[in-house]
Amino acid sequence: MEKVNHFGKVVLSQEQIKRGVEIVAEKLNKTFFDDEVVIISVVPGGILFTADLVRELKFDVNMDYIACHHTPGVSENNSPIIYHQDINIKGKHVILVDDAIETGGTMKRVALFVVSEFDAKSVSIATLFVKPSRVEIPVMQYYAYEMENDDMLIGYGLSWNNKYQNIPFVSTLVK
Repeated sequence: MEKVNHFGKVVLSQEQIKRGVEIVAEKLNKTFFDDEVVIISVVPGGILFTADLVRELKFDVNMDYIACHHTPGVSENNSPIIYHQDINIKGKHVILVDDAIETGGTMKRVALFVVSEFDAKSVSIATLFVKPSRVEIPVMQYYAYEMENDDMLIGYGLSWNNKYQNIPFVSTLVK
């Protein structure tokens, strides 16, 4: 069987990703300096961005994770939100970290879940990039890039058919 190359145009190179991490970290460092912050990585997609981002933060963080699996490009997601709350977030600033906000449906559900269930001091989102057709999410969002279109993307945490998350750049998907 012939192996198919699903990589299209590179939209974020390794250098652009590194700069994007720095941009988001700068924004967070200005906002949360001297605050008690819990970083909650949205897994599995947010793992790479979270790892890169926390190393650039100049304030102390506690770290946890939350999961809500979804299908890339689909805004309706009824998957269960799995959060074991290893760290008490009551009265603390919470930053949900993910690789990207594509349609925003899953991130909106996760953000509203954290807002409504855990009495955090604040809830915000940090992500490398957002797409233009995303839904409105009623929490502060920190991101480096806004994509020009809603092309399906792979790499740097973004998967397709459970592959390509470990690719060190972001490219369009060729089916």
